[in-house]
Amino acid sequence: MSLRTMLGTSLGGAGQVVLGLAILAALLAGLHRTAPTPTPPSPPTAADGRAGSPYQDKLADYGVCRGTDPACYNDWDLPRDDDGVVRVLVFTATGSSRHAHLGPLLPAGKNPPLTSAHVAQNAVIRWGQEHGFAVDWTEDVRQLDAPSRLAPYDAVVFLSNSRTMLDDASQTALLQYVRSGGGFVAVHNTLGAMYHWPWFQGLLGGANFYDHGPHRDGQVVTTDRRDTSTRDLPRRWDFRDEWYNLEPFPTGVRFLAEVDTATIGDHAGFNGHPGHTGDHPVSWCQYYDGGRAWVTTLGHDPAAWTEDSALAGAGSFETHVVGGILSAAGARPFCR
Repeated sequence: MSLRTMLGTSLGGAGQVVLGLAILAALLAGLHRTAPTPTPPSPPTAADGRAGSPYQDKLADYGVCRGTDPACYNDWDLPRDDDGVVRVLVFTATGSSRHAHLGPLLPAGKNPPLTSAHVAQNAVIRWGQEHGFAVDWTEDVRQLDAPSRLAPYDAVVFLSNSRTMLDDASQTALLQYVRSGGGFVAVHNTLGAMYHWPWFQGLLGGANFYDHGPHRDGQVVTTDRRDTSTRDLPRRWDFRDEWYNLEPFPTGVRFLAEVDTATIGDHAGFNGHPGHTGDHPVSWCQYYDGGRAWVTTLGHDPAAWTEDSALAGAGSFETHVVGGILSAAGARPFCR
């Protein structure tokens, strides 16, 4: 006779129910004792890759291939690569605030007349003539309303744009252009543009302008001397700027230059940012969603763009930006 039959005979119906409940409780207790303990999630990695960094951008995954690995670049054979001319489009549209170095608003169309007040646009044109690249310029978003309008350019330079200056068509065109292996350069207040578009934030290195302290002198440290945009720069060079505080902090990029925070005094910004103690990058590069992106926060002072400028570091600034343009355009090695 089985144990179950013997127990059933001796205990009767009510006893069997009690015994069954006891066995079930024992089984559940055993399962509870042997269940694996859930592994707690790992703490978030510092966004800039440095141990102890306070900057933790939990939105750093922009859903694209990005970083310093050239495998993220779409090296497609396109007509612009074979025409023997490095072509650059400078886009200076602003959505709200406008920097003095941009001069007054430009009329619609491509290559509208410039005045002496348009010192930044004139500078890039002059640099192109001196360093071998052709420059067009515009503030008309309709000149960016289709991928075909951007396709002829080896690089597009977004220069001190602000807030929302792109519409849906131009956003699509820029995205398609970058994905086709296009070069993108962002200078100064472009870090303060298109806050609502996560893809664009990622293109900027996962960073945005938050605020800055007073416009003042400081010293730039060239942190990576291998890159096209830095190899001819001094190890340290004087400059005057607004020294942007960034939130989020750049992620997954190669830092090229930073400001020595000991040379700029109080780091706090006008919106309450405490400032970046220690490392405070001002320029970086990355591959992004098939394209190349070179970014600098420098360039506030109109004297930085003026021909034969007496501003300390103006020559280094020119060398830096020209190198960034040529490398993003593919005419020089990129992000080395």
